[in-house]
Amino acid sequence: MFDLIIKGGSLPDGRVTDIGITGGKITAIESLGTAEAARTIEATGDLVSPPFVDPHFHMDATLSYGLPRKNASGTLLEGIGLWGELKQVMTQEDVVARALKYCDWAASMGLLAIRSHVDTCDDRLLGVEALLDVREQVKDYIDLQLVAFPQDGFYRSPTARNNTIRALDMGVDVVGGIPHFERTMEDGAASVKELCEIAAARGLQVDMHCDETDDPLSRHIETLAYETQRLGLQGRVAGSHLTSMHSMDNYYVSKLLPLISEAEINVIPNPLINIVLQGRHDTYPKRRGLTRVKEMLAMGINVSWGQDCVLDPWYSLGTADMLDVAFMGLHVAQMTSPADMRTCFDMVTVNSAKTMGLQDYGLRVGAKASLQILDASDPIEALRLRATRLYVIANGRVISQTPRADATLNLEGRPQTSRRRHTVSEN
Repeated sequence: MFDLIIKGGSLPDGRVTDIGITGGKITAIESLGTAEAARTIEATGDLVSPPFVDPHFHMDATLSYGLPRKNASGTLLEGIGLWGELKQVMTQEDVVARALKYCDWAASMGLLAIRSHVDTCDDRLLGVEALLDVREQVKDYIDLQLVAFPQDGFYRSPTARNNTIRALDMGVDVVGGIPHFERTMEDGAASVKELCEIAAARGLQVDMHCDETDDPLSRHIETLAYETQRLGLQGRVAGSHLTSMHSMDNYYVSKLLPLISEAEINVIPNPLINIVLQGRHDTYPKRRGLTRVKEMLAMGINVSWGQDCVLDPWYSLGTADMLDVAFMGLHVAQMTSPADMRTCFDMVTVNSAKTMGLQDYGLRVGAKASLQILDASDPIEALRLRATRLYVIANGRVISQTPRADATLNLEGRPQTSRRRHTVSEN
C-alpha cells in the first residue's frame, strides 16, 4: 500500500513508468500494475521530473522593487547603492514577509531547493535573522540554503569580516564573498584566501560572487581555483557569475578552464541578470556578459543556471520560474541543439542539486519524494513551452496543483477544437 502512485509518467531519461511513494520517500520506480495507494495521479503523456533547483538567489532583497526608489540606470552599481538605501529602512518582518511570498511562488513553480545569499554588512544582521526564520518555516517543502555574503566587501566594509563570522556562528550554511568589489585586486585575492580558509576550518561550502564585471583583468576565479585545491575543497566550491570571462583573452581562458576543472569548481551563470547588467558601458558592439558556458561544459565542469534576482534593486522582472531562466540561458549561450537544450534542463535540476550538495535529491528509490509533473512530454518541450507545473509534490505531499493550459478555438469555417496551447499536433 503506497501513500501516492504516479502512473505512466515520462521521466527525463525517456523511460515511461510508475512511481510509488511511501512516508515521504520514493519507494518504487517500476510498473506497479494494480498496486493500491491512498491517492493515484494519472501522468500518462506528462513529464515527471525532480524539482527545480536555484543555486543562486538573493531572497533578502526579493520583491522589494520600487523601495525606496527604482534603479533608473539599470546598472549593477546603482543596484548596490539602492540596496544600501533599502537596508536603512527595511524591517525583519518585511524581509520575512517578502521571502515567504517568494517561497509560495517558488513552490507553485516546482522550485523546491534554493541557495540564497544574505547580506552580512548590516551590523544588525537583520536579513540573516529573517532568513534563518524563513528557512525554518519552509523546511517541510523547500530546501533553503543560506550564504553569508559580505555584499559591500569582506575587507572594504569595516565590520563585514566580523559580521560574516557571526552569521556563520548563527547557522548560515555557506561562506560567500565578492572579491572584485574590494578596493584593490590584492585585497580581492586576500579575501578569497581568508574566506576559503574559514570554510575549510568549519567544514562548509564556498560560493563566491566572482568577477561579476566586464573587466577582462578581473581574475579572482584563478585565485579561487588555487585556494580550492590548496585547502582540499574540491567539489565544495562554486564560482557565481564569472562574467569577466566573457571579455577575457582566449589564450588566458585556455589556461583558466583546466584550472577550474581540476579544482572541481561548480559554476553558476545567471543569464537573465548577466545580460541585463553587463555591457552597460559599451556602445556597439555591446557585450552581453554571459560566461563561457559551452566551453566549460565541454571541459566537464558542472555548470548550473541561477535566477539571481526577482523584482529587486537589480532586476525589475521575474516569476520564480527556472524554465524562464533556462530558456534565456539556451538563447544567450546559443545552446539550441537537441543535446544542448537537454543539458539546459539538467542545469536547473540535477546540475544545480550537485552544486548545492543535495544528497537525497532525484528520481531514484530511497530519494526524498519531492518531484513535479509538467504539461510536456519531455525536457525540451518543457523548455519550449515553459510548461505548466500540473502537480508539485514535496516530501510525498501534493502542495500545488494547476490546471492544464488548454485553449478552445472557435474559427469561422472550421469545427471547434480544444487542444493544449502551443503544442504541435497532427491534422
